[in-house]
Amino acid sequence: MRRSGTIIVRGIVQGVGFRPFVYATAESLSIRGSVTNLGSEVHIHAEGDRFDEFLEMVRKGPRLAAIDEVIVSPLSGTIPDHFSILDSKTGNLSGLIPPDVAICDACINDIKQRNSRYFNYWATSCVDCGPRYSIIRALPYDRERTTMDHFPLCPSCEEEYWSPQSRRHHAQTIACATCGPSLALMDPDGRSMPVTDPIQKAAELLDLGKILAIRGIGGFHIACIESSAERLKALLGRTEQPLAVMAEADTIEKVAMLDEDDKIQLTSPARPIVVLEKRDHTSHSTISNLHTLGMMLPYTGLHHLVFSRLQAPMLVMTSANVPGNPMITEIDLVMSRLRGVVDYFLTHDREIQNRCDDSVIRDGLIIRLSRGIAPKRTRIDLGTRAILAVGPELNANASIYNNGFCITSPHIGNIRNPSTVRYLDETVERLRGLTGTTPEIIACDLHPQFLSTRYATDLADKLGAELVFVQHHRAHIAAATRERCVGIAIDGVGYGDDGTVWGGEIFVGQAPDYVRAGHLEQVLMPGGDAATSHPERMLYGILQKPEILDLLASRGWNEIACSALSHQVERRFNTIPTTSTGRVLDAASALLGICSKRTYDGEPAMRLEAAASAGRAGEWDIFISEENGQQVLSTSRLMEEALLRYLPLQEESHEMQRRAIADIAASFQFNLARGIALLAVSVAEVNGIGKAALSGGVCYNRMIRTTICDELQKAGIQPIINTDYPLGDGCISYGQAIIAGIR
Repeated sequence: MRRSGTIIVRGIVQGVGFRPFVYATAESLSIRGSVTNLGSEVHIHAEGDRFDEFLEMVRKGPRLAAIDEVIVSPLSGTIPDHFSILDSKTGNLSGLIPPDVAICDACINDIKQRNSRYFNYWATSCVDCGPRYSIIRALPYDRERTTMDHFPLCPSCEEEYWSPQSRRHHAQTIACATCGPSLALMDPDGRSMPVTDPIQKAAELLDLGKILAIRGIGGFHIACIESSAERLKALLGRTEQPLAVMAEADTIEKVAMLDEDDKIQLTSPARPIVVLEKRDHTSHSTISNLHTLGMMLPYTGLHHLVFSRLQAPMLVMTSANVPGNPMITEIDLVMSRLRGVVDYFLTHDREIQNRCDDSVIRDGLIIRLSRGIAPKRTRIDLGTRAILAVGPELNANASIYNNGFCITSPHIGNIRNPSTVRYLDETVERLRGLTGTTPEIIACDLHPQFLSTRYATDLADKLGAELVFVQHHRAHIAAATRERCVGIAIDGVGYGDDGTVWGGEIFVGQAPDYVRAGHLEQVLMPGGDAATSHPERMLYGILQKPEILDLLASRGWNEIACSALSHQVERRFNTIPTTSTGRVLDAASALLGICSKRTYDGEPAMRLEAAASAGRAGEWDIFISEENGQQVLSTSRLMEEALLRYLPLQEESHEMQRRAIADIAASFQFNLARGIALLAVSVAEVNGIGKAALSGGVCYNRMIRTTICDELQKAGIQPIINTDYPLGDGCISYGQAIIAGIR
C-alpha cells in the first residue's frame, strides 16, 4: 500500500552522512521524494509502497548518527518521480555541531592501495570520517560553509560527490591530491624544503631523532621518537611531565594492559588519548615516570602515512601549546613559539577554523572533553531562557543552553592570561553564532577575581543578561545528577561560600539547593599558592609537629626557612584555610619523599598514585567529628599515622624503603577514601538518601574512586558518576548551566 509523509529528524544528523544514507535507502526501497538539511535538522519528503520500511531505516540512521527525535506528519504538495538531495537551507540552529571524526577503515584502505586515486593522499575522507567542527564556519554543514571552500573539486571528485554509488556521495570534505589541501615540510627558517614526498622525508627525520611540529586536525603537535623524548622535555622545560604517545594497535598492546572497554575507547570514532597502565611500570620512563602512559591510535590519513614509513614503533605526540593555553593553529605562530625546540615543521594549507586539542580518557571517564567528543550536546530541560555558562578558571570550557539542549564546547584551558580569555571569547562567539543563541542568563564561578568571572560580568552588561554566580563544587554535583542525593566533590581547589579554599565537600539536597553537610578537616596553606607548588609547605600546614620540621631540615631546608615556615603558620600570616583533597594528597606525596616540588598540574598526587600502585593497602583508624552541625574527617590524624610509619624507615635499605613507602602511599589513599565514604554514608543515613554523586578531579585516582564506591555500596548507597562529562573541571560549565536554569 502506497504511503507518504514528511519526516523531520533531529539529533546528531549533521556531518554524519545522513542525507546520502537517506538517499541510498530511498533508492533501494523505490521511494520517491527528497531530503534536505534545514538548519540543524534533516527534512524528508517521501512516498512509496515500502514507506514503513523506509521510515524504520531512517529511525536507525547511519553509523555516526544519534537520533533524538523523528516527527512524521502528512505530506503536502507534489512528489517527483525520483528521490533527490536538495540544497541546504538555514533554519533551526539548536542541533548538534558535528565533532571531528577519525579516518575510517575504508579510507585507510584507499590511501594504501596503489590502484586507488587516493593512494598516499593525506587528507582522504568520506561521509563517515574526517574533519567537522575544526573546519566549520556555519550551519547547515555544507562545503561552502567550511574551510574546504578554498578547494574547488576536480572533475573526478565532482563526479564522485554526485554519484549515489560512491562512499563520498555528498561528502563535504571530499578531496584528492589534484584538488585538495597540500602538505609542505619546512625548515626552522620557514623555507619549504624541495622534497617530492614530505611525509617520507618527515618520517626519515623523525627516525634520525629530529623533533617535528605536525599540523593536525585541530592544531599543531610536537612529535619525536622515544629516544628524543628527554631532549624534547628539557627544551620545553617540562622535564617531569608525562607525554602522550601515538602508536599502532599491536605496539599499544605490547606496552600497556588493555581491557575490552579500553579497546573500545581507543578505536572509537573519536580516537582519544587513553591513559593506560604500563605492563612494566618502570618502562618508557623518559616519556612518563608514572605507572601509566597516555596512548592513542593514528586518527588521520597523515598519521597513518607517517607510520607506514616510520621505523620507530611509537611517536611522542604532545600539543605544541604551553599546558593550559590554546592550541596553536598558525604556522607563523608555531615557528616563533618553538624556535630552538623544533627542527622541522610538517604543515598543510587547510585552514583550522576552530582549534581542538586531543580528548583524554581513563577507565572510561573523560579527563579532557575535546576532539571527537566535543562540541557535546545533551538533551535537558532547563526552561525557556537561553543560558551561557563560562566555566571555572582551570581546565575550562563553555556551555550554551537553548531550546532544550545544552552544547558544551571543546576544552579551552586555564583562563589565567589574555590569550585564553580571547580563546574563551572566540569559543563563546562561535557557539553563539552556530546555534543562533543570545543568552538571557550568564553563569560563572563564585570567585570574584577569576578572569572568567570578569569576562562573564562584562558580557552580561553588554547583552543585558542576568548574571548568576555558581559555587564550584555545587556545579560539580549538578553536573553529575539532578536527583536528590548526597554529593561528594573532591578536587584541588574551588572558592567556597566562606571565601576559603574548598575541595573535600559533602553536600545533601537537589540542584540548585545543595547544603554543605560535611568536609575534610580545615587545614592551612602556608604561603597560599606557594603551598601548591611546594607541597612540603602543605605538609606542615596539615601537621605542625617538630618531627616535620626535622624532616624538612634533613632534606635541605635551612634553619631560617624552617623557622619562617613555623612562624608563618603560628601567626596565620599569608596562610589560606582549605579543605582541599588534592592538597592533602600533595602533602602525603611530600611526606613520603615522592614529590617535593610540583612542576605540572596534579604532579604530587599523580606520583603518589604511581607509588601506591606497587603497594598493599591496610586499614587505619578513621576519625570523624562534628563541627557546627557538619561531619568533619580528620586528615591530620591520617597524616600523623603516615608519619609514624614513615620515620622508622630512615634506617632501612633502599629497597625496603621503596616497598614500605609504596605500602604507606597505598594505605594513605585507601583510608582517605574510606573516610570520605564514611562521611557520605553518615550524611546519607541521617537524611534518608540512597544515592551519592561523585565528582571532582581526585575521582580519576582509581583506588580512591573505587574505594569510595565500594564503601557506599556496602552501606546500600548507589554511587552516581556521569560518564558523559569529565569528573574534573571540564564539567563545571555544564553544572553551572543546570543550576542557573533551574534555580
